[in-house]
Amino acid sequence: MNTNKPALISASRLCLRALTMDDKENVCAILKNEQIAKTYMMPDFENEEAVIKLFEAFLRLSQAPDRFVYGIALDGKIIGLLNETAKSEDEMELGYLIHPAHWGNGYATEALGACIKALFDMGYQRVAAGYFEENIASGRVMEKCGMVATGGTEEIEYRGKKHRVILCQIQKRE
Repeated sequence: MNTNKPALISASRLCLRALTMDDKENVCAILKNEQIAKTYMMPDFENEEAVIKLFEAFLRLSQAPDRFVYGIALDGKIIGLLNETAKSEDEMELGYLIHPAHWGNGYATEALGACIKALFDMGYQRVAAGYFEENIASGRVMEKCGMVATGGTEEIEYRGKKHRVILCQIQKRE
């Protein structure tokens, strides 16, 4: 298996790429967005410095050849993030988020679909993801990308509320 990720992943309207310091403002705005924090597990930031530290972590990981972390760019501007949350020899689990100003345009579906293809090209046999049951839009994104619910669920407490996580995956077809 090729464990080095592609430098760029192209989709019809998007480019998935490593972050740069020029992306700091856009990424920090995404990380601080309260709508995103409802369904993408984000820490409670004590101050602006904590937001910057998380941006810097995403920056480092996105530039590491062995970590599957990308900024989702539209016309050169970062509108979201896609990252590995777990991996094994033959499976990668992903998380993704798009700034709410860009919701409803198919960008999450386009980015996730392109990443699934890239991961299969790298030799992974399965790609997995999960979504909070109440986040129906994220479930639809996974469905449109060919992912199916595994029947597995997890209960997670996040921001003082219990959430049921629906687990999904797609298997590479030979």
